[in-house]
Amino acid sequence: MEQTFQALQGILLKAIPTAILLLVLYFYFKAMLFGPLARVLKEREAMTKGARKDAEQSLARAEQKAKEYEDKLRDAKSEVYRDQEETRKKWLADQAAQLAQAKANAEASTNTARQGIAQEVAAARQGLADTSSAIADQIATSVLARRVK
Repeated sequence: MEQTFQALQGILLKAIPTAILLLVLYFYFKAMLFGPLARVLKEREAMTKGARKDAEQSLARAEQKAKEYEDKLRDAKSEVYRDQEETRKKWLADQAAQLAQAKANAEASTNTARQGIAQEVAAARQGLADTSSAIADQIATSVLARRVK
């Protein structure tokens, strides 16, 4: 058993330089490889978070601008509709005025024609009255002249 301990002691003595070398390599890799790697990963994560934050802000600004655009578009459409409605009302008013003017002109023409017809009727009646009395005189003269014969 003592031989086993001595063999184990010899192995452990030979393993001490290997263990020291492993410890030195561990601290070397930690300082030279894993430290900078951890720093780069932290920077990358910070930049990723910053990029996400910037993207979210850009998206919020874009949504705000889209909302403003929609509001302006809605206002412009309502303005156009208002202008169209005003133009339509003006056209209807002009059309109504033209119809009223045409109606007044038609009524004036009708009244003038009625007066002309009334004057013609009066002149015709007067002419008929004059002609009928002349014809009556002629008939009476002719009838009386026949009786006298």
